[in-house]
Order: sequence, then C-alpha cells, then structure tokens
Amino acid sequence: MVVKKVEEEKIENADVEISEEKVDELIKEMKASEKSKKGSKKKKEENKPQLIDLPGVGPGAVAKLEAAGIYDLMGLAVLTPAQLSDMSGMSESVARKAIQASRQMMDLGFSDGLAHEEKRKELFHITTGSKNLDNLLGGRGIQTKSITEAFGAFGSGKTQLALSLAVGVQLPVEQGGANGKAVYIDTEGTFRPERVRQFAEGIGANPDKVLKNILVARAFNSDHQMLLLDRVAELIKDGEPIRLMIIDSLTAHFRAEYSGRGQLADRQQRLNRYLHNMMKLAEQNNIAIYVTNQVMSDPAQMFGDPTKAIGGNIVGHACTYRLYLRRGKKDSRICKLIDSPDLPDDATAFMIETAGLRDLDL
Repeated sequence: MVVKKVEEEKIENADVEISEEKVDELIKEMKASEKSKKGSKKKKEENKPQLIDLPGVGPGAVAKLEAAGIYDLMGLAVLTPAQLSDMSGMSESVARKAIQASRQMMDLGFSDGLAHEEKRKELFHITTGSKNLDNLLGGRGIQTKSITEAFGAFGSGKTQLALSLAVGVQLPVEQGGANGKAVYIDTEGTFRPERVRQFAEGIGANPDKVLKNILVARAFNSDHQMLLLDRVAELIKDGEPIRLMIIDSLTAHFRAEYSGRGQLADRQQRLNRYLHNMMKLAEQNNIAIYVTNQVMSDPAQMFGDPTKAIGGNIVGHACTYRLYLRRGKKDSRICKLIDSPDLPDDATAFMIETAGLRDLDL
C-alpha cells in the first residue's frame, strides 16, 4: 500500500511538471507569435512605396523634400512639376515623371459614392464641451479632415472654445474625443495654461497630463506662422498622435503686415496658399483644424449687423464650417452656423464659466 501511494504521488508530481512545462512552451509560442506579428508589421511598413522608390528621386532630393515638409507619396503627388522642381532641384521633366509615378502608386482616381462614404467613417469628432454647440455642428462636435472657423469681436468666446477643444480632443473616442494631442499656434499671446487647468478640472481630468498633451508655439509674424505648419507635419511624422491643430488667430499677422489696398492682393495670395497647405495637412493626416478670425465693421452696412470676417472670400471658401460668435444677454454667447456643406444654418447659446462651457435652455 505504501509503495502504491508513493507511485501515485510521483505520477501526480510528474503531471504537474508536465503541465508547467506546457505552460512555459505556450508562453514562448505566444511571445514568438507576437514578435512575428511585429516583424510582419515592420515588413509591411518597409514594403510601402517610399519617396526614394520614385524615378529620378535620389537621396539628396529626398532630403530636400523632407526639409520642405514632404514625407510621403501623397505629399508629392499633389505638387505641380514647378513646385517639385523648386523644392528638390531636379528638372521639370524629371519632376513630372516622379509626380506621375507617385500618382499611379497612390491610385489617385475616381471612386464611387459608397466607397467615399466608407472612407469617411475613419473621421474623428471632437466635442466642444457644450452639447448645444455639438448639436449645432451635427451632434458630435468638429470633425477631422476639415477646417472650422470661428469669427467674432473680442470677448466673444473664440479662444475659450479653442481651449475647450484642446482639452476635449484628449478624451477617449467613446466620450467624444479623439484620444490624441493638440497643437496650439498662438499668434496673439492669448494661450493661458491656468485656464486649461480649469477646463481639465471641470471634466475630472489630470491638469498636468492635459497640459502635457497640448503643444504650444508662439508665432511672431506671418512667415513664422507658415513655417510652424511644416513643424506640425514633422511632429506627425515623428509619431506624435496629433488630432487637432488650433490657430488663434488666423489673420492677425497678415492683417498687420499687409496694410492698405496696395498690398491686399499679396496678402490674399499668401493667405490662400497657407489655407491650402493647411487643408492638405488635415486631409493627409486625418486631423481637425480650428481657427479663430478677427472681424471688421463694414461702413457700407446701413441696417443689420455690420460685422464681417477678415480674409474675405478666400477664407470663406477655404473653411469647411464657419461659426459667428457674439455676446448675448446676461453674459451669454450666441453661436451661429453660417456656412456648412451638410448642415442647415442655425444658432445656439451657451455660457462661459470657470469649469468650462455650460449649455443654456433654448
């Protein structure tokens, strides 16, 4: 009997040892599979066509293109031969061949409406912090791959809305955010970290983490402002999960540096080029762009509101959504949607409080 018990104990111990060995083997297999998956991902990334794969584009040309903010085939495919020639130093005939090759690789042709609808499902929506404002913009806030402009007089709430969006973009997708970072290009010196802390505390977030995820740059003139657009592209290339770019304000430097009718054409042309590059950045990287804009009073307006946005038709055509902000009764703010490709003109009201934006009953 004693011998049988000893044998049974040996068998049980052997089973335990075998099971532990099997577990170790399974763990090793899982680690190996994870490594193989990572390796396959790297191979896929390596197999993607690069700028160096294009005919006539050598290492020197690639370095010049990257210095100009062109990092992938899409960025090159939308250039003109003259632009590519100026950036890289190659002849226009070689530049034309490189552009044609990149367009063929990217398959830049027509697609049906259903395919386009499916592609738009990758868009992110960023809450403004106000349900009334979100509903005004379709129910979910501002969206990526578009430019949202807010114009109004000083004190109308443009910057407060910008700060609220910079906090909201960091929320998880299911809570109305995009789980990403924000870039804040400050042209008027109005960014206030202490105000961001108040917004963060209002939604129960860690203020230090929220501020860490907002990348701020102070633009001192229009050239610097345009240069910072290339820096944003570099940050995205380096792996920063940027989902929102804020420019506060869009036209302040252009308005100050180009004065009078004599310089109006030059200002509008530079502004037009800047807005087109901005839209290209949004489309290529799936980010939302929110810009604030200054206003002027139209002396020819005899009746009604004489307030008009700076930038004229150039800004009006380039922006996807246009919001007009003004003060209302009892320190409220009125926001009117005046231009949108898919939403009707409408208006709503909200309050600006210490903890953030608060809805008003309509």
